[in-house]
Amino acid sequence: MHMAIVLSNSSGKPMYEQITEQIKSEILTGVRQAGEQMPSIRTLAKELRVSVITTKRAYEELERDGFVETVPGRGTYVSLQNGQALREEQLRRVEQKLLEAVEIAKGAGIAERELCDCLRELYRGGDV
Repeated sequence: MHMAIVLSNSSGKPMYEQITEQIKSEILTGVRQAGEQMPSIRTLAKELRVSVITTKRAYEELERDGFVETVPGRGTYVSLQNGQALREEQLRRVEQKLLEAVEIAKGAGIAERELCDCLRELYRGGDV
């Protein structure tokens, strides 16, 4: 299956991180199914016009986080791990970051409503 990954040189995020985030999103939203074979590292690098090192690092990150599994000599596959468990892990990560934001906001005297407005704006893609 063709990868629908869009890379930006101006995003400030490393290319491997952009690749990793977009593949995670595809897995969590069901675009990529458990057991589905991923493109080879070389194929993905060629398709995205990035180095093999970049795609290798992205796949290593995905494997470390439990999103993909590599079978030597056969390829890389979307993990058979329970998709709900992956989603729960992502939710825990979001909660931790939000807790940090709440603590900073409280320390700075920022009201709950302001923080919620800020989050809503960020989530919708606007600038705060």
